[in-house]
Amino acid sequence: MEKRVALESRGRNPSQLKELNLDNCRSTNILGLTDEFVNLEILSLNNVGLTTLKGFPSLPKLRKLELSDNRISNGLNFLNGCKKLTHLNLSGNKIKDLETLKPLEEFENLKNLDLFNNEVTCIEDYRSKVFALHPSLKYLDGFDKEDREAEDSDAEEEDEMNGNNDSEEDGSDVEEEEDDEDISLSAVYNENLEESSASSLYEGSDVSEEEDVDEEDGDGENDADGEHNNKVQDGEENADGVPEESTRGKKRKHEDDDEN
Repeated sequence: MEKRVALESRGRNPSQLKELNLDNCRSTNILGLTDEFVNLEILSLNNVGLTTLKGFPSLPKLRKLELSDNRISNGLNFLNGCKKLTHLNLSGNKIKDLETLKPLEEFENLKNLDLFNNEVTCIEDYRSKVFALHPSLKYLDGFDKEDREAEDSDAEEEDEMNGNNDSEEDGSDVEEEEDDEDISLSAVYNENLEESSASSLYEGSDVSEEEDVDEEDGDGENDADGEHNNKVQDGEENADGVPEESTRGKKRKHEDDDEN
């Protein structure tokens, strides 16, 4: 156990440790744990093989002590230096009678006691007698006086804190997202309206411009046709510079001479 204590301490001063896990390290008695662990709050000694608690140090801030699956049958008075103890797990040990539990009366803050798989649990009216022996006790073997299952207070507090924070943050995020979505939708809508209005204006102007161009083209063509007709009627010169009427006359005269 001494080597395991040194290993778990990792070179830190004992007064700096708040939690220490020594599960499965084999020892029949307490070794390596001293009164120097003044700030230790959680200590786990499950399945170590302890037969006695003699030499257990005074740990004034210890709240939770795990001693399950050992061979402890008495000597709970050696825990008297842990006045702030609230959780004590003695399941799977060799406790046979209520007399062995009497030293626990001094633990005024004890809320949760586990004696599962001890012979003492076979005593008639065991639960009511243990609750009567320890008025501060709230849960015995995982259930309260009305046989309601115990809740993990530490986990519950942590969940509540995380849950509240998350819900508030999530709510604010959702509101911000909704606001952003509304703004973006309105912006898109307005943009579409502007584009449609602009396009309609452009289309109208294009149509009018096309109509104007068509009218101008039409006028040009009509004017060209009119000028051509006028030229023809007026007997304007052909490509050789000779009036077309005079040319026709020359042709007729030439034909008459040939006949003669």
